[in-house]
Amino acid sequence: MTGPRRASGGVQSVERTFELLELMADAGGEVALSDLAESSGLPLPTIHRIMRTLVGAGYARQQPSRRYALGPRLIRLGETASRALGAWARPYLAELTEKTGETSNMAVLDGEQIVYVAQVPSQHSMRMFTEVGRRVDAHATAVGKAVMANMPADAVTQMLTRAGMRPQTERTITTIGAMHDELARIRQDGYAVDDGEQEVGVRCYAVAVPGAPAGAGISISGPEGRMTRITTDEVIPLMQRLARELSSELSVSA
Repeated sequence: MTGPRRASGGVQSVERTFELLELMADAGGEVALSDLAESSGLPLPTIHRIMRTLVGAGYARQQPSRRYALGPRLIRLGETASRALGAWARPYLAELTEKTGETSNMAVLDGEQIVYVAQVPSQHSMRMFTEVGRRVDAHATAVGKAVMANMPADAVTQMLTRAGMRPQTERTITTIGAMHDELARIRQDGYAVDDGEQEVGVRCYAVAVPGAPAGAGISISGPEGRMTRITTDEVIPLMQRLARELSSELSVSA
């Protein structure tokens, strides 16, 4: 980012406040004033004034190092937003589960991890269950890869460098170069696959929800034996349609 964003018809101070919060989140939740100035292009006195206001309200806190971190009051906002997002997503996930027979999920990128915000389980006795609210490393999940495929390459590199790429199974992608190759394939094909990379014997397909501000995706997952019988030529267009429809509803609701 080379300079401050222009006001888009709203209140400029509010736009700047949320811009700084997003920059802090992009940086891993903690950042120095000088870094915010470089990233946003805003004057240091303006940034300092906004940060003092956020600290006073509990939405940011100042560390002993003088760096600023995201504050605890944001947790309540995030939890409430996640519940609302899950409620919006559930009818679309229900259709996906009905037509595929497998568990469907919606998840969002939060920092360097994926957080599951909604799920509709399969009716099979053997099915995949991911608790809503569970956090997992983005690099080892189909949803995480689908979201990263829509991010700038340098942002992906920075995120993976901060988070590390711990192997979850022997199939987990554990190098940044290999991940960029995988993301290029995802952009070309339009969907991501987790082929036993998070859990042995589990396969997952995911697509990004276009235009979702937090970086979101929907997925289906199940035992590898059943999932390999699902034809991607049929299920991926269905998932992409549902993701577009969900994106449209989120845009209308915003």
